[in-house]
Formats: sequence, C-alpha cells, structure tokens
Amino acid sequence: MRSLLKPATGFACVFALATTGCSPQAQKASPSTSYAPYVSATEASGTDSAGSPEAYNLAFVIADGSSCTPKWNGEDSLSDSAVKSRISKLTEDGASVRVSFGGASGKELATTCASATKLAAAYATALDAAGSSQADFDIEGDELTDADTVALRSEAIAALQKERPDLEVSFTLPVMPSGLDSDSLALLESANTYDVQVSTVNIMTMDYGESYAGDMGDYALTSAKAAHTQLRKVFALSAAGAWQGMALTSMIGVNDVAGETFTLSDAAQVRTFAEEKGIAWVSMWSTSRDQQCAKGGGTDAAADCSGVKQSSGAFGKAFAG
Repeated sequence: MRSLLKPATGFACVFALATTGCSPQAQKASPSTSYAPYVSATEASGTDSAGSPEAYNLAFVIADGSSCTPKWNGEDSLSDSAVKSRISKLTEDGASVRVSFGGASGKELATTCASATKLAAAYATALDAAGSSQADFDIEGDELTDADTVALRSEAIAALQKERPDLEVSFTLPVMPSGLDSDSLALLESANTYDVQVSTVNIMTMDYGESYAGDMGDYALTSAKAAHTQLRKVFALSAAGAWQGMALTSMIGVNDVAGETFTLSDAAQVRTFAEEKGIAWVSMWSTSRDQQCAKGGGTDAAADCSGVKQSSGAFGKAFAG
C-alpha cells in the first residue's frame, strides 16, 4: 500500500473539525448539505433554478486550443457580455458561483500553460471574470494520469491561495464503488505536497463501467463510503471531518455507460444519505438534462434531457431536499 502524506496546513480546519488548532469558527456544527448543480456557463436552461440552488458550478473553463488563454468551453471569451448577464441572473437571488476548470473535453489549462505563474494568472482571470472566490478542478482522463501537469496545477493553486486567502478549492474526481483510484489519490497527495488547502473533494458517482449493472443509488452510497475512508487517511481527518469535506455529483437519468440509469428515487436516496452524514454539497450533471426527453428517452445519454420519465426540474428538487 502506498504511503499517504500528512494533511496540508489548514486543510483540516477548512474541512472543519478534525484536529487541534482549528479556529473556534471551524469547530461549529456543520451546516446542512447544500445543493450546487453543474450548469452551462453560456446557455441558460429553464430548469437551472429548480430546487433553489445555493451555488452553481459553471462548466467549464478550459484552454483556447494550445494556448494559456482561458475561455468558456475553450471558445467563448471570459468577458462575453452574454455570459456575464447569465451569471448575474444565476446569482440575483443570493446563490454563489463556482468556476469549474477542466471537465471531460478540451484541454485543462495546466496542460497548456508553461509555468505555475502563468497558470495561476489564467485561473485568476477566470475567477475574476465570474466574480467568484470558489474554484472547482474537474480532473479526469489523461490529465489525471499526467504527473507533471498534476504537480504544476498544485503549485499554481497554492500560489493563488497565498494571494487570495479566501479562495475555496474543490477537486472533482472520478470514483468507483471501491473508491478513488491511485491517480486520484496521487492528485490529492500532490495537493498536500504543495500545501493546497482543499475545501471539498467532489466524487463523480457515475459511469462505473458495464460490469456495474445494479442500483445506481446504492453504488453512489458505496462509493462515498469507500472514498470517505480514503479521505480520512489522506488528510488525517476525523470521521465527521471527512464527510464534511466531501461532495457528491451524480449524472441524472441515462448515463454514458450502457445499463446505468440514475433515477429520481436514487436522487432522494443520495440526498437523505448526504444529510445524515453531513456531506458538504450534492450536485448533478446537469441542469440542462433535468427534463424529460421529447420522445420519452432512449438508451444513449442526451445533453438536453434525462432519458427517464419526469417532470421538469424534478431531479433538482429531489437533490435540494
């Protein structure tokens, strides 16, 4: 078994509870689980506000081709007036926005920026454009296995947090019912090495593989329990602290893997579990899919509907509790 690093300074306090030396504020009882769905930063959906989210994860900021220039989806300028108007609309009732960097498509900025300084500046530009002090790093695929870019990203985030002490950082990582894989654990170890202070580790409870043909709600809970054990070890947290430092994101309806369908009852199951454990937030991919398909659904995941029978916004309401 690989030796895991000690927690980064301040991590246990940001997670709230675990070790001596945390501030009195960090020792307060954990807040209720919030709901923070993933939304398109560029295209509004009629179901964005279903469940009255406390925060929105804006997807995604990635590189403009091979440059170190951050853009929404690699295409739209950070200063695009339509995006700014959209963010204003999302936040007008008090919700915050979290800028999500990376995702499954395009190039995460750590793969195109030549130095940690330039990378930190690119992240900062995107955060400022959105008026956000929350950064989510959705790292998956080849970018998760690239040790050099993992280290560069950790160095850049740590530098940015020194400039912006209020910057909240989450890592969104793939998971299996057996827990986080070795690459995800290595990324968290890298965060420790560079003293990145992490607020949450958001696990993507979806797309496990064709051999997982069981109940998706049960798989989500099993994945969370396995990841919880790992987070306690990685960051030397108490049981409560590790739950408070976790977030759960499910892909609603028909998933990308054949045979995997996440239902409304699964969403209710995840919400109940999250509240019981004191999990920081629950999320879904994505608000644009939170409606029934015009033709009732199918075997392939669609970008604009869930593929299951539902009323519009039903998943958002279920996750919000």
